[in-house]
Amino acid sequence: MNPADLFDHDPEPVVLKKGDALFDEGDQPDCMYVLLEGTADVLVGDRVVESATKGALFGEMALIDSSPRAAKVVATSLCRLAKINQRRFQFMVQQTPIFATHVMKVLARRLRQMNLAARDPVGADGISRSG
Repeated sequence: MNPADLFDHDPEPVVLKKGDALFDEGDQPDCMYVLLEGTADVLVGDRVVESATKGALFGEMALIDSSPRAAKVVATSLCRLAKINQRRFQFMVQQTPIFATHVMKVLARRLRQMNLAARDPVGADGISRSG
């Protein structure tokens, strides 16, 4: 399932130019986003932890625990995104259970990646993961 397919006809997409930040680490959250077109990098500190493409989710933790943003997202090309507020998120979870399952899979994948990085501060490619 690609969430971009669920939101592709969003009437009010957020548009970012290359280099624009969607949000910064530490920002107060109010919504999550689905990347409909383009590419973006997710950064923790100055390290790219994910290079995202169509269907990527950003800021989903905001709708679960309301904590400040844990990462920064920067467009690496022209991007179009769907903005998902709490009300829309709850509707999607209730009406489209596969969406809820997808969000959980994304969270689980990111947690597994963090666990792997914590165990292996120098990856198989020889690049230090510690900073």
